[in-house]
Amino acid sequence: MPIKIPDTLPAFETLVHEGVRVMTETVAVRQDIRPLQIGLLNLMPNKIKTEVQIARLVGASPLQVELSLVRIGGHKAKNTPEEHLLAFYQTWEEVRDRKFDGFIITGAPIETLPFEEVTYWDELRQILDWTTTNVHSTLNVCWGAMAAIYHFHGVPKYLLSEKAFGIYRHHILNPSSVYLNGFSDDFQIPVSRWTEVRRADIEKVPGLEILMESDEMGVCLVHEKTANRLYMFNHVEYDSTSLADEYNRDVAAGVAIKVPHNYFPDDDPAKKPLNRWRSHAHLFFGNWINEIYQTTPYELNAIGLDRSA
Repeated sequence: MPIKIPDTLPAFETLVHEGVRVMTETVAVRQDIRPLQIGLLNLMPNKIKTEVQIARLVGASPLQVELSLVRIGGHKAKNTPEEHLLAFYQTWEEVRDRKFDGFIITGAPIETLPFEEVTYWDELRQILDWTTTNVHSTLNVCWGAMAAIYHFHGVPKYLLSEKAFGIYRHHILNPSSVYLNGFSDDFQIPVSRWTEVRRADIEKVPGLEILMESDEMGVCLVHEKTANRLYMFNHVEYDSTSLADEYNRDVAAGVAIKVPHNYFPDDDPAKKPLNRWRSHAHLFFGNWINEIYQTTPYELNAIGLDRSA
């Protein structure tokens, strides 16, 4: 089934051009199906770009999915037009009475700040607690994953001496995990962060299982079964040009930055990078959505009733 998003959302035309099936509200209501309700709390500055990245992966599912865009209410976005936010986003306060089958919390370029110094930290903590009762399965990405695992379990993040930046080889630790169905033994994922979480801290917490890691970049994916949470510390959702955009932005700003590892052919920023992670990005999101479909209650209001926070 296609993904249902507003016809006028900029991502609509991009997804159609890429061959992703999308549907209008008129078509959706004719189908006697309860679509999966997926929420996206978008913390990234360029919200339109992130919308496309997530909708592309969610929309590849054979299931009907309705994607709702959510933002922090008390934070003013600087890189997304206000009219776009008003047209397509709801604040968390506006959706807090809803239930969601799945909920995605993105990263944000504020890694070097202590969590408590983030201007919207108090609201984010409320949202994280809300997911324990109003969301069947939560996928936390990059800084969002670090924030969530710190909030729920006190797992700290550590500043790196230089940015972890490039395409790195990863391997799976639990081949039987439903979230890793179809994964190769060895695969590559984009990494872009100034901080890390460490295996030793995660292994101290009962109920956290490391599913994926890199010999060079450390922990990548953690599963928390009892709370139905995933913590993805790297950027499997990135576009082919995302790292190039970041590199060129930093160079233009005079930031000391190395060429992304294993990204540009011959390490030459003038050459077009090849996407070597796209298939595993689709596998991961497809597996997550399929597991939601297999386990979520049919009645939305039943979500969270039998789960202890």
